[in-house]
Amino acid sequence: MTAPFAIHLVPVAGFTGVMAVAAFEDLRRLVIPNRLTLALCVLWPFYIAVAPNLSLAAGGLAAGCAAAVFVAGALLFARGLIGGGDVKLLAVATLWAGPASTPALLVWTGLLGGLLSLVLLTPLRMVLPGPAGAAADDAHPIAVPYGVAIAAAAIIVTIPPNFSW
Repeated sequence: MTAPFAIHLVPVAGFTGVMAVAAFEDLRRLVIPNRLTLALCVLWPFYIAVAPNLSLAAGGLAAGCAAAVFVAGALLFARGLIGGGDVKLLAVATLWAGPASTPALLVWTGLLGGLLSLVLLTPLRMVLPGPAGAAADDAHPIAVPYGVAIAAAAIIVTIPPNFSW
């Protein structure tokens, strides 16, 4: 007897792939293309439609959390403290994580971002591609590709609830 096909894992696989590409692009170019954030937004309603144990009400709450994260991120962006692509990626990651996992997403993002920042202060920085691996000087401080931390945290928080152990 074969196991039933878990249709809800199709958008989850798309989510994982797009997040991985966003992390790579941010590491390589310090840019998170809008088309990747848009792709995650387009995949999300399909996930809500086919995921077990998710309702339209849960989707509405997730959208509310994502909007709150976006507003907070926009304020940080306006002050020059975070990149615009990071704000959008974190908001869409919040959409996928949902209200129950949003605190975990934010904590994981902070922890992984701090770890990434520490790595960038070591000589390991030189093995990274693009601007993240460039040598720092007074005119060009070390740039932190925070999309890497956001994407990793989003995958850590979003994937496990989709599997029955």
